[in-house]
Amino acid sequence: MTVLGISTSPRRHGNTEILLDEVLRGAQDAGGAVEKIVLNDMKIGPCRECEQCIETGHCVVQDDMQTIYGKLIETDRLAFASPIFFMGLCAQAKALVDRSQAFWIKKYVRKENVVPPQRRARRKGLLISVGGTRGEKLFKCAQLTMKYFFDVLEMEYADNLTFGRIDARGEITRHPTALKDAYEAGRRLVSGDEGT
Repeated sequence: MTVLGISTSPRRHGNTEILLDEVLRGAQDAGGAVEKIVLNDMKIGPCRECEQCIETGHCVVQDDMQTIYGKLIETDRLAFASPIFFMGLCAQAKALVDRSQAFWIKKYVRKENVVPPQRRARRKGLLISVGGTRGEKLFKCAQLTMKYFFDVLEMEYADNLTFGRIDARGEITRHPTALKDAYEAGRRLVSGDEGT
């Protein structure tokens, strides 16, 4: 089983990436073949809404997203890590999601399969997110975005791993259960024993 981890934070080795690394460690210990992508090391432009994907079935913008498209399709499990900025995904994460408009066009306009039907049951996604404030709706916008992102990838939204009131670099390591929770979420992602 393949597990793709995507770190979207503009801050390298920050709280969400620390959690993602623990998720991937748990997934690997459960038998998953893991790969990690760090968006901050890549060049991904915004969607231009040029609509050429309607004609071609593919995004025509030539940047590092072209590599990520294939990885999103091939993976069995996706661990997507983003900090919260202004009550939503960070800009790097949102650029990737918006560039997945090509998948939306493929699925809903061109009426084509994003992945082969026989693979859909294997595909599951996990959102990992950290935010600095304490509001009860802190993760709602990100979760709604991910619901539709996972849907267009023909992937079940399996679980959330979210922690509020965490802001300073590395602060997540002082949380009493976060690293263990992340490791166990990674194991569940591979074993199929998802949470909420």
